[in-house]
Amino acid sequence: RQLWLDNYFYGNVFSLQYNKNEDMLTIGGGWSKYDGKHYGKIIWADINIPHDYNWYNYTAHKTDYNIYLKYQRAINQYWSLFGDMQYRNVQYTTNGFRKAPNKAINKSFNFFNPKLGIVYTNKDGLNAYASFSKASKEPNRDDFENNLIQEPKPEYLYDYELGVEKKFAQASVGATLYYMQYKNQLVLNGSVNDVGEYMRINTPNSYRLGVELQGAVQFVDWITASANITCSRNRIQNFTAFIEDYDAGTQKPMHIGQTDISFSPNVVGGLTVTVTPIKHFNMDVVSKYVGRQFLDNTRHYAKSLKPYDVHDIRLGYTLSPRFCKAIQISAQINNIFNKKYESNGSTYSFISDKQTVIHNYYFPMAGTHCMLAVNVEW
Repeated sequence: RQLWLDNYFYGNVFSLQYNKNEDMLTIGGGWSKYDGKHYGKIIWADINIPHDYNWYNYTAHKTDYNIYLKYQRAINQYWSLFGDMQYRNVQYTTNGFRKAPNKAINKSFNFFNPKLGIVYTNKDGLNAYASFSKASKEPNRDDFENNLIQEPKPEYLYDYELGVEKKFAQASVGATLYYMQYKNQLVLNGSVNDVGEYMRINTPNSYRLGVELQGAVQFVDWITASANITCSRNRIQNFTAFIEDYDAGTQKPMHIGQTDISFSPNVVGGLTVTVTPIKHFNMDVVSKYVGRQFLDNTRHYAKSLKPYDVHDIRLGYTLSPRFCKAIQISAQINNIFNKKYESNGSTYSFISDKQTVIHNYYFPMAGTHCMLAVNVEW
């Protein structure tokens, strides 16, 4: 069997901007249309089915339009205010799914997304801001297809942020504190469907609370370093999981309570050191660390990805020959220490013979590998 797509996407965006003295006003919007055709063919079967038999044929249409207003005003040389307002409408229709031919969807979503904030800047290199924003997002087609019994809901995000940055002559430091409160957040549940797509479910109440720290320093003219780390707490406040009970022939509920959001590490960090020992040559040493991630929302260590760190090197050299403006030669060596790790995966659990069986599936990443590129600029 073959599963096919025939998709068309088109639209437009526009904006008008007005500036006068301390005021800046922007009005804009956009309109887009997605026409998707989902169809399948059976190219061979050992029963009486014709060659290239049209197995199913369904359409999906999504129309999205929005209009927004942005306003920014400088109160004085240090303080400024900004505010955004967006109205967005999404029309979504489909006449069926591969596994549910009679499940037609005809939905209209209306969203209002505001944003407010204040910014402080002074001549000593200090910048700070505080903001509040709301974002809304509709389920996608896969969410409807993978949740045929309980129809998915749109998700809403309320984001509170407070940030500060200080710049010095040879360095800079900054921090951002955020609290993201979700309503009906669509999160990965650790399962995949029969074609390997990740499945999502709504969680009524969840949040992400964390701090992002970043800094950069120039040790000498030819050595600079920048680093960042995010420490966060990512929780679903009241979660109930369901596991297939083959002994009873039903799904068994498991009340988990407060738990970690899947695929949401509590610690993520990075470090980049740039060295330019000679003219036209530069070398970047890039390191990344990702903390433990759970494959589903049960916070079970047996269903998690181990923390990992990986290190890359980027090299670049620029030539200036007579026949062209420049030739840039770059090379990148990824995973220089040949680290064996998995960055993604899925899990499936069931009860059989009164025993809980856990099956994990992992996506191992490549060992040491490299890439060479040449860019000619005329």
